[in-house]
Amino acid sequence: MSPSRTTATARRVLRQLGHDRRTVALLLLVPVLLLTLLFYVFDSDRDAFDFIGSSLLGIFPMTTMFLVTSIATLRERTQGTLERLLVMPLGKADLIGGYALAFGLFAVLQASLATGVALWLLDLDIAGSPWLLLVVALLNALLGTALGLFVSAFAASEFQAVQFLPAVIFPQLLLCGLFAPRASMQPVLEYASNVLPMSYSVDGMNEVLNNAEITGDYVRDVLVVAGVALAVLAVGAATLRRRTA
Repeated sequence: MSPSRTTATARRVLRQLGHDRRTVALLLLVPVLLLTLLFYVFDSDRDAFDFIGSSLLGIFPMTTMFLVTSIATLRERTQGTLERLLVMPLGKADLIGGYALAFGLFAVLQASLATGVALWLLDLDIAGSPWLLLVVALLNALLGTALGLFVSAFAASEFQAVQFLPAVIFPQLLLCGLFAPRASMQPVLEYASNVLPMSYSVDGMNEVLNNAEITGDYVRDVLVVAGVALAVLAVGAATLRRRTA
C-alpha cells in the first residue's frame, strides 16, 4: 500500500464529490435537518429526544455513506474507471484506502456538524464526552463506506444499488434497539440483533448518553463496529477485478 497512491485516489474522489453539490448537501445538511425535525417532534419529551437523537448520530453516517459509496463505486465500475485504474500500478489496498480516506473526511465534517448542532443548538443532553459520540459516528461512516463498496459488486445499475438500502440497512435499523429494547424482542430477533453492527453502534451511543466515563461496554461496542468495518472492507476489496470477465 503506497501512501502517495492512496492520497491521490482520495483527492480524485474528493474532486468528484466537490462537483456534485447535491451529494454534498445529502452528506452534510440532511442529517442536521432530520435531527432538527426530530427535536420538534419530541418537543414535549426531551428524554426521548436525547435517546433517539444520540442513536441517530451513529445511524445517519452509516446510512448516508452506504448510499453515496454504493452509487459512486457502481458508477465507476460500470463506466470502466475501476478497471482502467487497476491495470495501472495501483493496488487494491490503495484504491480501498483512498475511498475510505475520502469518504472518511466527509464523515468527519458530517459527524462534527450534526453533533455540534445536536449538542449546542438542540440541547442534546449526554453524560459523556462529545468526542466519544464522534468516535462511534466516524466508525459507522467507515462501516457504511465498506458496505456500500461491497454491495456495489452485486448491482447492475444505480437503481439496484439504492434497492440494497432497505435490504442491508433497514433490518439493522429495526433490530438495533432504537424502537424497542432488544431484550424484549422474540429470541430469534434478539439473536439476530446481537450479530448486527448497528446494534453495537446504538449501544455505544447509549453508553455515552448515560455514563460520564468510558465504560467497558463502550470499548466493546467500538471494537465490534471497527472490526466489522475492517472485515467488510477486506471482503469488498476481493470484489475488485483487474479486468472484466
